[in-house]
Amino acid sequence: MSESDFLGELAWRGMLQQHTDGAGRMLAAGTVSGYAGFDPTAPSLHVGSLVPIMGLVHLQRQGHRPYALVGGGTGMIGDPSGKTTERTLQSIDQVMANAESIGVQLSRFLDFSGPRAAVLRNNADWLLGMGAVEFMRDVGKHLTVNYMIAKDSVKSRMDAGISYTEFSYMLLQAYDFVALRRRDGVTLQVGGSDQWGNMTAGVELIRRMDGAEAHAVTFPLLTTAAGAKFGKTEAGAVWLDADRTSPYQFFQFWINTDDRDVGRYLRLMTLLDREVIESLESDVIEHPERRGAQTALAREITARVHGHEAALIAGEVSRVLFGRGEVSGLAPAVLAALAKEVPGATVSRDEQLSLTDLFVRAGLVKSKGEARRVADQGGAYVNGERAASGLMLSEIVPLAGSYILLRKGARDYAMIQVAG
Repeated sequence: MSESDFLGELAWRGMLQQHTDGAGRMLAAGTVSGYAGFDPTAPSLHVGSLVPIMGLVHLQRQGHRPYALVGGGTGMIGDPSGKTTERTLQSIDQVMANAESIGVQLSRFLDFSGPRAAVLRNNADWLLGMGAVEFMRDVGKHLTVNYMIAKDSVKSRMDAGISYTEFSYMLLQAYDFVALRRRDGVTLQVGGSDQWGNMTAGVELIRRMDGAEAHAVTFPLLTTAAGAKFGKTEAGAVWLDADRTSPYQFFQFWINTDDRDVGRYLRLMTLLDREVIESLESDVIEHPERRGAQTALAREITARVHGHEAALIAGEVSRVLFGRGEVSGLAPAVLAALAKEVPGATVSRDEQLSLTDLFVRAGLVKSKGEARRVADQGGAYVNGERAASGLMLSEIVPLAGSYILLRKGARDYAMIQVAG
């Protein structure tokens, strides 16, 4: 195994920010156990977590063993890195429920079988049982206050003030590295570049407490080409949990990727090889209207996060809403997903309703008069076909037996579900 395997893969993908001296040598010497930590401040990870997750994926693909550490213990404190104010503390029940949910999400990315099987750990297992005096005596004495203050995550908070609680976070995270090395032989930590100070503190703590060698590798923090924070939309964060961000909304987030960003995201968030990615980048330049690279990106990531079937359904919903394609053959699962993304209403099969009534019920228009004007101007559609205002519900053949897709103009959709 050469030094270029893991670090080289990260480098060509634009995932390598910095690493400790000797990390490449250690990785080249044989199988390494490496970990990344995930903060359980919410019941779900968001797309900003995908880079460290993919870092673990690449580590495993290069023959090493990945450990995903959920911070059930450190989550009780809160990481001050990148924050200008104190975090709101959560209850232990909240943190543990979040940690369990995040563990399930991480299991979708890593292979938990075979000789390099991934391992899930929760630092609550060793932190919550440790007393304050024991921690200060056995761990705290090894790193000086001067050493900790020099780290950016602490230094940036000194003027505004930082509580002892958050000040101690660095030491807690550093001890995670010690505990994982002692329990599982973990000698590598990977994570975002904002964690460099905490990660190198762990490397130093292992050296001082155990006289052993360990290393750290960081990934770049992402912003868009326009300078916006990656993974944020007008509706808020883009979550990996389907109940918080639906597979369609997730798929559409990637479809909307700026041409300037799509090649970088293909490298960072997918396992597509260099030749395929470079071909897609060429397509962006030669045929930007196709959005081929964005479609490939959306399919790959949605399939990994939500499964192949959900990705296919999300793609079909996107095609209907933005492509105005054929709708008559849509599967019930696609129609059900579509119904969750557009306004709508449920009506009884025996109600005497006209097209204008349906448009009002679905919220596409405010009045029957407006509905008639839309239809008279040729802007009313039922199941993909232009329709007249006098069309009755009894004359419409529902899609898949119970769905009626309405459209006003080019882009305003609604779904009527027929019951009974």
